[in-house]
This record gives sequence, C-alpha cells and structure tokens, in this order.
Amino acid sequence: MERKTAETLDLFLCGKSSPEKEIATLLHNKQCLKLSDASQLIIRLQSQLPRRAISFNVNSFFNSLSTSRFARFLMWSPCLPSTHDVVSQNFSDLPIGTVCVADVQFKGRGRSANVWESPPGCLMFSFNIQMEDGRVVPLVQYVASLAITEALKDLCYDSGFPQLGVKIKWPNDLFLNGLKVGGILSTSTYKSNKFNISVGIGLNVDNKEPTTCLNSRLQQISSRVCRLRKEDILASFFGKFESFFERFISQGFQPFEELYYKTWLHSGQRVVIQDTSEGQPVDNVVTIQGLTTSGYLLAVGDDGQMCELHPDGNSLDFFKGLVRHKLR
Repeated sequence: MERKTAETLDLFLCGKSSPEKEIATLLHNKQCLKLSDASQLIIRLQSQLPRRAISFNVNSFFNSLSTSRFARFLMWSPCLPSTHDVVSQNFSDLPIGTVCVADVQFKGRGRSANVWESPPGCLMFSFNIQMEDGRVVPLVQYVASLAITEALKDLCYDSGFPQLGVKIKWPNDLFLNGLKVGGILSTSTYKSNKFNISVGIGLNVDNKEPTTCLNSRLQQISSRVCRLRKEDILASFFGKFESFFERFISQGFQPFEELYYKTWLHSGQRVVIQDTSEGQPVDNVVTIQGLTTSGYLLAVGDDGQMCELHPDGNSLDFFKGLVRHKLR
C-alpha cells in the first residue's frame, strides 16, 4: 500500500470473534482513537481491509492465534508514526490485551527517547496490559523477551527448521549471531490504583538492513528453503506471553530465572565499573551473577562485595554506563 501522509493514516480494527468485532464497530462509530502529534487516524473496519496483497495477513494471524485474552482485538496499519503511541495514548479506550501492528513506522520509540526507524520487513507491534503490583512492573520486559525467544524456538521446531538461537541482551535487546535483531520497550502510567503498561516489540523478520534478520539467518544455516511468517511469529508470541504472564502475576519472576539465564548473554560476564576513590575515578571489574529482585544486574567484585548495577541514563550501551550500588 502507498504510504499516507503524516496527517491521514489508516487504522483497521479487527477481531477474532464476535465480541472483539463488536468492540471494533463501537470504536469505529465513535472515531475516538487519536494521536498527540499532527497525524489523523482514519478508523476503518476489518471488512475494509485492502484486497490487494499486504505484508500482514490478518485472517492468517487469527487462524493461528490460540489465546483467550491477548491479541484477539487487533489494530493494523500500513504506516504509523509509532504503534506504541497508538496503544499508550488511547489506553483507556482499548480493551486490555489489544495489539497494534504496523508494516512501517516512522517515529518508532527506542530507549532514552531514541527514534527507531522501522523499514518494511520488520514485525512491529505494541500491546497493553494492566498490573497492580508496581514492584514487578519493570520485570514485564523480561517476560516479553522470553516469550519472543521461546516462541521462535517452538516455531522452528514445529516447522522442522534449524534453531536460530536468538539471545537476550539485558535489559531489552534481542541478538542473533552477534547482531541486534530486535528490541523491547515497556512504559507505564499509574491510574486508579493500577499500572497501565504498554509493551512495544520490534523484530527483524525479512529486512537484512540495518543489521540482519531471522529469515536471512535461516537461509544461511539451512540446506533447504526456510521462512518464518510474521503472522505465525506474532500468534506464537502471544500464546507464550499469555501463559507466561499468568504465571508471572501469581508467582513472580523466580520461576523464569533459570530459563532467562540460559537465554541471555551475560552469565559470568566481567564488566568494568568506574568508581570514585578520594575524588579520582577508579576502574574496578565486577562479574555479573544474575538479576536482583528489582530487575537490575546482580554482580560481585573481585573483593567479594555483592552489588547492583544501574544504567547511568546517558550511555547508549548499558554496559558502558553502569553505576555500582553496593548491597549489604
């Protein structure tokens, strides 16, 4: 489809079954979904989806989806400033579990207010959840990271494809063969005794630039034609996330720690931390042990002192801008 101007953008509301389609009709009639920038959303229904080929097949996605709550109500657009903004800025008008998918986004959000330009071939989506316990809200992005990596494992296994081996780089990046292939963004607001959380995920599926993508890697390691579809990845992700999230709410992150440490890149990694001694900067080396209960890095110094590592908020690479907080 041709890209609309920033002022007029099509947003199609789609539902897996009758209840979700009724919500779509209600929102379409109200035309209440907005963006805070100059963009105007033109709300359309699933029946108005273009007949010519598009890069995301809504019907195929719903046929693969097996959830009872998440992603049964879907918003799709050929082009948006940011799926994350659509979800977060219209949170109160959307049912919990709504997902927004775009073929292209031109004002995607990254960490520290960075803009994430997303070309065709990316799977870009955002969804909303609610939680009451603010202490574990920062850990949601870790649950989402695991849901992505486990979904990809299952898809490759079920399809008879070789395993890709996607890994997690703390706190919110996905790496494949040493290159970044995706990322997770989680933001929240507090309202009416609940945390309204918007989770955004970008994953390179068919785009070789700017780093690499899943299907290019599959072709490198397979002797036959292998290709993952965005619709199947998204449906598999939400199947995993729904199961993981229910367990996370009832039991916390502890049941996922072993799997998380098997999937991340940092067990035993040694990191240089710059401390201050007598007013002078001093480099000290610590070894990463895992995560603290608050979701920061747990590390131990060569002197045996346990510490918690926090990002300094300035460096683009977390591991070049960590600040040590000693633990008693």
